[in-house]
Amino acid sequence: MTRYHCAHAWLPTGVENDVLVEVVGGRFVAVRPRTPVDAPEAADAVRLAGITLPGLANAHSHAFHRALRGRTQRGRGTFWTWREQMYAVAGALDPDSYHALAVAVYAEMALAGITCVGEFHYLHHGPGGVRYADPNAMAEALIAAAADAGIRITLLDTLYLTAGVDGRPLEGVQLRFGDGSVDAWSNRVDRLRGRPHARIGAAAHSVRAVPADALAEFAARTDGVPTHVHLSEQRAENEACLAVHGCTPTELLADRGLLGSRITAVHATHLTDADRADLGDSGTGVCFCPTTERDLADGIGHARALVDAGSPLSLGSDSQAVVDLFEEARGVEMHERLHTEHRGHFTAAELIDAATVAGHVALGWSHSGTIAVGARADLVTVALDSPRTAGCDPAAIGFAATAADVRHVVVDGRVVVRDGVHVAVPDVGSALTRALRVISAESTGYHAAPGDQAAANTSSTAADANQEAGETTGSVSPDVGGRRIGAVR
Repeated sequence: MTRYHCAHAWLPTGVENDVLVEVVGGRFVAVRPRTPVDAPEAADAVRLAGITLPGLANAHSHAFHRALRGRTQRGRGTFWTWREQMYAVAGALDPDSYHALAVAVYAEMALAGITCVGEFHYLHHGPGGVRYADPNAMAEALIAAAADAGIRITLLDTLYLTAGVDGRPLEGVQLRFGDGSVDAWSNRVDRLRGRPHARIGAAAHSVRAVPADALAEFAARTDGVPTHVHLSEQRAENEACLAVHGCTPTELLADRGLLGSRITAVHATHLTDADRADLGDSGTGVCFCPTTERDLADGIGHARALVDAGSPLSLGSDSQAVVDLFEEARGVEMHERLHTEHRGHFTAAELIDAATVAGHVALGWSHSGTIAVGARADLVTVALDSPRTAGCDPAAIGFAATAADVRHVVVDGRVVVRDGVHVAVPDVGSALTRALRVISAESTGYHAAPGDQAAANTSSTAADANQEAGETTGSVSPDVGGRRIGAVR
């Protein structure tokens, strides 16, 4: 048994002081508010100053987009010009380089208090769409990376068949995303297996990438599985859907049976009142990603109206322009203030709920995201004495803290971050630098001169770092089944 004494803790009943929690087998077995730190039962407890929250859930992530941070913001453009830069990165990755990048990205998430990630995964195959010897090599790289970084993952394996609502065929880098048919996608995904830290979900990329006739078949194949879909992120998507199908993307999903409590619509930015009613009445969840929606100039979605209609709200980092669930939560409220010119649309408790328990539910992890007996033992301790949080009411921490204020993270009873340092990846910045250097060289065509020892040794250094992380956590290494995961058939 491990005991923690929290100076303040965010419980289902609200913020409580002097909370003693007991953990056995990765679960909370006791949660005792108002237990003084000098009480006999707290004598051997690890003391957590600040306020301790449940584990945060990042419900929408594209890990490889982290390579775009600080590179796509230098000039003007649109979502569609940004997408071309994203394709260049997608074209550069293989299972080994993706594993190295994802370990660092997921470690960055752990530092931010994220204990579970929903990876919306569509980069499936090799260049030209050629399958790897293991058709799920890229997925396995991500599952392994989450283990190495010490967090849970729901792999939302994504169906991607066409280049537009009009059914244009995939071309160029997009060929890496496609399986050719729902059957081929389903057969590949059936070979994936969950693990203690990993669950297998599904995603339909969008109405642009999945033909209308395939949506119904996809809905039937994924019944009972956590399923996500990009929805109405761009006005152009709505216009194309209206032109081809005579209805909005939401109406198309409803007609094809792809709404309901197991479904999460990501972005849901440009909706009609009828769209919001369809989503809410069916209990379809919505995942907002405010930092990405700002970065890509997508627009401002109407979160309050969706929640009031009946849609549970979760949050995601999406393009990794920022990895900070506190900022995503604040962004939901601040966007509402901007388009209504009024304050106070979401309470602090509603926003923390979106970042914790609601995100876990959207990813299929029940009994998570709450500090309660029987729940998974995730703890995220946030400083109350930093330059950002000093003087903050603990109950309002979501409006003051940033990822930089996270001090201690426990995932399923295991310490992953101690005193602000990741225990398996002690220098996350260096791990990111090494991984990104390889990708940058491949995506730009630049290769370091032989004398550039740091760049020349990037791959082996990253592999060493991953091996070290694997030895620390007891997770799988970049070698899967006795072979390199990057082997192409």
